[in-house]
Amino acid sequence: MALTIAITSDFICPWCLVAETRLQQAIAQLNPTIDIEQIWYPFELNPDMPEAGIDRQVYRSQKFGSWDYSQQLDAKTVEATAADNITFRYDLMTNTPNTLKAHRLTWLAGQQNQATAMAERILRAYFTEGQDIADAAVLINLAAEIGLKITDVEAFLHSEAGLPEVRELERQAIALGIQGVPHIRIGQQVISGAASVDVLLKALQNAAQALTTA
Repeated sequence: MALTIAITSDFICPWCLVAETRLQQAIAQLNPTIDIEQIWYPFELNPDMPEAGIDRQVYRSQKFGSWDYSQQLDAKTVEATAADNITFRYDLMTNTPNTLKAHRLTWLAGQQNQATAMAERILRAYFTEGQDIADAAVLINLAAEIGLKITDVEAFLHSEAGLPEVRELERQAIALGIQGVPHIRIGQQVISGAASVDVLLKALQNAAQALTTA
């Protein structure tokens, strides 16, 4: 029986990248004989975002009152995660994207047991490379990098396939009372926010022990 980790996240949240990075570090310290199953659930922090996204400086200035304050918040994120080996490139990020296509693509990848690889690649593409993850062409290239078939991904993203499934998963998250991300369920333990590697490892160990004694 696999140890199930349910991750609810959004691709515009830097703490979702931090949480996944720390989670992988914790998993690496776990007994390698334990099977891990990561399931990714979509959550849109900006569900009303235009399909193409909005200029990041314009959007963040409106949201936080000024571009200067927005940049201060970005700097605090970088400072708080200095030990996580993540190179945030806010200077390259020009667009605040609509993330629905990215969530649909992650759902598609999940049908091939590639959801974690896809989600990680999208998060890093946005936060460490400044790529526009609202752009279908960008997403197609990212999918190809993890081994998904380009023609299948092109057809998928240029249709509405996977949309009902993603919307249903979003409704389930709301029904569970999830209001922010990252939200991680490890076994029966829920962790909100980007917990430390030690906290995540302890949760993994507890869940693994519960599996073996069930």
